Amino acid sequence: MQAPTHSEPSHGHLTAPSPWVERFASLAPAGGAALDLACGAGRHVRYVRARGHPATAVDRDGAALAALTNDPGVEIVHTDLEDGGPWPLGQRRFALVLVTNYLWRPLLPAIVGAVAPGGALIYETFARGNEKHGKPSNPDFLLRPGELLDAVAGRLRVVAYEDLYVERPKPAMVQRIAAVNASEP
Repeated sequence: MQAPTHSEPSHGHLTAPSPWVERFASLAPAGGAALDLACGAGRHVRYVRARGHPATAVDRDGAALAALTNDPGVEIVHTDLEDGGPWPLGQRRFALVLVTNYLWRPLLPAIVGAVAPGGALIYETFARGNEKHGKPSNPDFLLRPGELLDAVAGRLRVVAYEDLYVERPKPAMVQRIAAVNASEP
């Protein structure tokens, strides 16, 4: 039996961008390339495209990605990030890296490394304690306390961080970070 993955909870009903993404998207340089990792149906891809960013949309769900194919400013990368293969984006770096409702720990170094000098990382997903509120409940897919802080330590400057209970879009424990790569471009 395959272990549950990022798609364990259903987020297909979410169409509005995360308020966390909306709050911190302006950290990214105007017009810089954005990466939405495990993008699902592309709610954040659409959001960054509306803000003038070309976008790379990565997901393993080809049907979800199909909804994004009509936009020439969106590069589609249809891949399973958890198959043990190499990081599909090579050495590419992005002005904005977005990850929401997804955790695959082996990718954390590559995700942080994909933030270009002057760029930003916005990451938001479920945290320990979420098992009290529903799925995901598998500890493999729940961030440990301070885990996002540890992932960026010494590499990115933290602008904001939260580890808390939220009511919306559903009751959940979440951890989220907004951080910038303060290196010179």
